[in-house]
Amino acid sequence: MTDLADLSLMEAADGIQLRKISPIDLVDALLVKIAKLNPVLNAYVTVLTESALREAHVAEEEIAAGAYRGPMHGIPVSLKDLIYTAGTRTTAGSVILKDFVPDRDATVTARLKQAGAILIAKANMLEFAYGEVHPDYGPACNPWNHGCGTSGSSSGSGAAVAAGLDFGSLGSDTGGSIRLPAAYCGVVGLKPTYGLVSRSGVVPLAWSLDHVGPMTRTVRDNAIMLESIAGYDPADPASARVAIPDYQQSIGVLPGGETIGVVEPEDDDGVQSDVRRETDNAVNALEDAGYTVIPVKLPVPVQAARTLLALMYVEASTFHRPWLDSRRDEYSQNTLDRLDLGTLLPGTLYVRAQRLRRLIADAYRELFSRIDVLASPVGPEASYRLEDAPAQPVLESGDRMKALTRFTGPFNLIGLPAISVPCGFADNGLPVGLQLVAKQFAEPALFQVAELLERQISLFGRPANA
Repeated sequence: MTDLADLSLMEAADGIQLRKISPIDLVDALLVKIAKLNPVLNAYVTVLTESALREAHVAEEEIAAGAYRGPMHGIPVSLKDLIYTAGTRTTAGSVILKDFVPDRDATVTARLKQAGAILIAKANMLEFAYGEVHPDYGPACNPWNHGCGTSGSSSGSGAAVAAGLDFGSLGSDTGGSIRLPAAYCGVVGLKPTYGLVSRSGVVPLAWSLDHVGPMTRTVRDNAIMLESIAGYDPADPASARVAIPDYQQSIGVLPGGETIGVVEPEDDDGVQSDVRRETDNAVNALEDAGYTVIPVKLPVPVQAARTLLALMYVEASTFHRPWLDSRRDEYSQNTLDRLDLGTLLPGTLYVRAQRLRRLIADAYRELFSRIDVLASPVGPEASYRLEDAPAQPVLESGDRMKALTRFTGPFNLIGLPAISVPCGFADNGLPVGLQLVAKQFAEPALFQVAELLERQISLFGRPANA
């Protein structure tokens, strides 16, 4: 049964549709792996053994009766633990919400259930998605090396997907929190276009920057999962009224004159040489496959990083203000430091950041008038030793998130879709990811390029430690 846990989502879905695989057997296989690996990886904070088995029996009965709902039917998945699940606690990686049990599902939870997916666990995460691990939960460990981290804040989701504890997970992304764990763990992670996927029922970090998206083993799996959750939701004020295409339709389509802009190295970008080597090799593979590749500069990267942090700090502190007044002792110290700093920033700074945000969006609009897809590293390094994680969030040179989100953060600011695809391994044996970015609602273009790259480099596999 453990072999079933190594299937991709699509392979499992095909087996279910053909009645060669039972949803019950899938859940059983995953529960065996979870029992073995979760105590080591700390990927999940809540494992839903009984309800997952119950849902698997229901799915099997429905499929046997001819009521097959589609490729998510009978597929076990997890959710980052800031996504509401009715009747199941949603901690947001915090002590403040450690006993919080929502009375409703988030929209994305409800849509996965409507598609027939089985919720097997709630995934560990950084405290309130704000860049720090609360000591009561501890960090998720990287399946490729248990002494290394998974980045964040969707840390448990990245570890779980990479280790084969589920067939996909939903994470959230405010400055890189889907794409960075995906890159560190060697999986595929998509931050969709702002407004494509509802955030209703998701504990916010920063309203104007937050996105929800899928983390999966393969690009096609990602397209399948996105299609099940995308679409207009009146409960989310930022939700977009757009038609949802068949996201798999573009997969396998050969290049037809598209241009990929490759971000040129900068002296201050901090990208390690082995990460640069692997992302350069990935770009060369795309050029060999037929895409036109041109060098480009990342527009105003320093200003974009500062703008992102200014907005994030103010919006996060606004959301947390009631708890800062009444429950401040329950935060970890580093999260509390960030939230306190956010309360001190003047409103004029927030207004200036919003004005600069528009100028940054204009700069990227001009860039994308010349290219179809942008390619860059996801982050500057391939993971880190957990024991070497910085003790303080704010350094003399500024918040360390500024360097970490240099390549990912701009697309939370301007809402463009961005995906991380595994593209190689650093000298320390840990995965490296390539980020691909496209125009607004051009997820099909991302999937086309990402899947072609996936086939070119053939990295799909399981860490030896998993």
